[in-house]
Amino acid sequence: MARASPLLMICLVLGSSFATYNLVTMIIHYGSADSLATEDGGLFFDPIVEMPEHVKNTKTSKAPFHIALTATDAIYNKWQCRIMYYWYKKQRSLPGSEMGGFTRILHSGKADNLMDEIPTVVVDPLPEGLDRGYVVLNRPWAFVQWLEKANIEEEYILMAEPDHVFVRPLPNLAFGENPAAFPFFYIKPKENEKIVRKYYPEENGPVTNVDPIGNSPVIIRKDLIAKIAPTWMNISMKMKEDPETDKAFGWVLEMYGYAVASALHGVRHILRKDFMLQPPWDTETFNKYIIHYTYGCDYNLKGELTYGKIGEWRFDKRSHLRGPPPRNLPLPPPGVPESATLVKMVNEASANIPNWDTL
Repeated sequence: MARASPLLMICLVLGSSFATYNLVTMIIHYGSADSLATEDGGLFFDPIVEMPEHVKNTKTSKAPFHIALTATDAIYNKWQCRIMYYWYKKQRSLPGSEMGGFTRILHSGKADNLMDEIPTVVVDPLPEGLDRGYVVLNRPWAFVQWLEKANIEEEYILMAEPDHVFVRPLPNLAFGENPAAFPFFYIKPKENEKIVRKYYPEENGPVTNVDPIGNSPVIIRKDLIAKIAPTWMNISMKMKEDPETDKAFGWVLEMYGYAVASALHGVRHILRKDFMLQPPWDTETFNKYIIHYTYGCDYNLKGELTYGKIGEWRFDKRSHLRGPPPRNLPLPPPGVPESATLVKMVNEASANIPNWDTL
């Protein structure tokens, strides 16, 4: 056999090294080689972080889901609900959508002035003082009450929040007994195993059975959430009563409550990174379904993030606690696509919602 030239050998080695470097870089970024592999051995970005083997089947029929949005009657909550409902209506009718009915679960205990605008069911808040100033504890209690009284046509439910905006039509990402959820980088059961074990004992299995999620966004079969909801409420209450847990989990305590409650019922979630993006940390809206605008977005006029410092341009929902944002908010500087998309969507909704300024 003829001997290869030294130049050819060098090219082959460099090419192999370059390919190896790129593969390692992708694995470091996306977590594992498994998440990059296709059935034929190719590579691509897979938005699914974790999916049970039996779930990897192609869906053959539509499975509509009901959108359930928990909310208070505060003005700050109301304007967010109006924007969310506007985009729900717009995306629901587009191709690819499996979005069904919509319910705002109002846990203020009394009707408000959005009852005719948004389909709403009123439920009771927790007894005074029981939430210990942590209003989010009302969320599991609201779901317990709603599930007991509601007549839901759809088999599945999407648990959502007021500060969610649908970027494109949302299909049903769940599959049978496996709900779909967004993996939050700050929910870390393994790193908090000592505390998690107070509520999920070792005899229940490895702590990795507790998914790194909250209750929202989650698409889940309604019979499963009906079982999980009371446990979610009780676990969250116990966590709030425990000083060590309360200090460690802080404002995400109720999210851990849902994750642990699901694990106690043996429910594992399909983790979908494409379910949602959270500006300013996520910079791509492409192939994402929901924008979650929980964080403030601050930029200088060069389009550079100034997080922790009020920017020359900013959008922060907390700037509008006492009233809705004005119509025609200024767009961010060039180079800030995810915030530009968000503000354009806020502007479109506010321009088309009647009596926007009266809440």
